[in-house]
Amino acid sequence: MLAGEESLQSVGELSTALVETPAFDLAAKSLQSNLEASALIRARYMAPPHNLEKLMQCPQDSLGYIYATRMKQQGFDPDLYSYLKIDSDASYVEARLGQTHDLWHIITGFDVSSVGEIGLQAFHLSQFPYPLATLLIANALVSATLLTPSELPRLIQAIAQGLEMGRMAKSLFAQKWEENWDKPLLQWQTELNIRSLS
Repeated sequence: MLAGEESLQSVGELSTALVETPAFDLAAKSLQSNLEASALIRARYMAPPHNLEKLMQCPQDSLGYIYATRMKQQGFDPDLYSYLKIDSDASYVEARLGQTHDLWHIITGFDVSSVGEIGLQAFHLSQFPYPLATLLIANALVSATLLTPSELPRLIQAIAQGLEMGRMAKSLFAQKWEENWDKPLLQWQTELNIRSLS
């Protein structure tokens, strides 16, 4: 399962390589069935880099404040995927997913543990056929089966939960999060039909 900086680098390299595959073209085409997501893809909408210091000035119950607080606590770089070259629908989708990945964690409630990450990847799969998610889930299941079988029940539960949540929710890809940083997290979750993890 995912762990450490080396694994993150490997996942980044894998996701970049997958952009050139027919599977990623299918994922981009699938997203275009949603009018708002299709408009984002056509416009190649990318928000400016997320300024964590500025977001710390948002109301404390807002997506912006919660996002900035967690990013700072975890030492994550909000501009990690800015190196990606956008020259196709697929590369745009990957760049935008990279820019908003940690927002998806916050919106869905999946933490950044190995199991939480796989739950979020399952959420992706219910929303659109994201090839990286398929590979990460498959790898996590194989790894847990061979190396940490006691983790399998938690992992399977996270996958089931992510699949169900993603099926019920509105498109997260279609959102311009950065235009509504002040909106309360709970309001975002209600509007997007995100059912809290329990």
